[in-house]
Amino acid sequence: MLIEIKQLTKSYSLGDGEVPVLHGIDLLIAENEYVAVMGPSGSGKSTLMNILGCLDTPSSGKYLFKGVDVNSLNDDALSAMRNKEIGFIFQNFNLLPRLNALQNVELPLIYSGTPGQERRERALKALEKVGLSDRLHHKPSELSGGQRQRVAVARALVTNPGILLADEPTGALDSKTGEDIMQLFHKLHADGNTIILITHEQEIANYAYRTIFIKDGLIHYDKITRDI
Repeated sequence: MLIEIKQLTKSYSLGDGEVPVLHGIDLLIAENEYVAVMGPSGSGKSTLMNILGCLDTPSSGKYLFKGVDVNSLNDDALSAMRNKEIGFIFQNFNLLPRLNALQNVELPLIYSGTPGQERRERALKALEKVGLSDRLHHKPSELSGGQRQRVAVARALVTNPGILLADEPTGALDSKTGEDIMQLFHKLHADGNTIILITHEQEIANYAYRTIFIKDGLIHYDKITRDI
């Protein structure tokens, strides 16, 4: 099992008290699943995403990633797991404006100490996979919104991660460009990638094969929505 979560809770300190956000989540996600996580604002879906992405830690419960207890890892080990195993794709792309597309995609490999030649080859391959081989030396300001998101997807892919974690990946795009990005996700899933998609849009969630709806810090429903 790729992800196994048992009775996971999360609370945040506020003054002298605590604000509970997640109230005991149980969740299994296998390799090569395509999952949409939905829920209203304040439901806990973003908190769950941060925990899945090892950006935050649970207050109690267990999170096993590929059988490893994430709670037992120190900061360095968590950072290494984020870099190697989790490809992040954000609504606002999070590209560095002074770097071109190729350099932005190389960044995770620089952090992991990958040698220069291998780094460039892997970045070129990732950009080819998302259809941007002709935009290698363009900076973000010289790219359309859809092209910038494709660079962000290539950057997420370059480490060959265990999961792609996409947070509202079409939120900053027009509907046609958003559809193009979702078609790209469909192709990546068909190529064997595990995708977890955070969205508040039903139209976007419909691209996934499984939908988890979170409400008031609990899983309200978890159902298969499409046949693979």
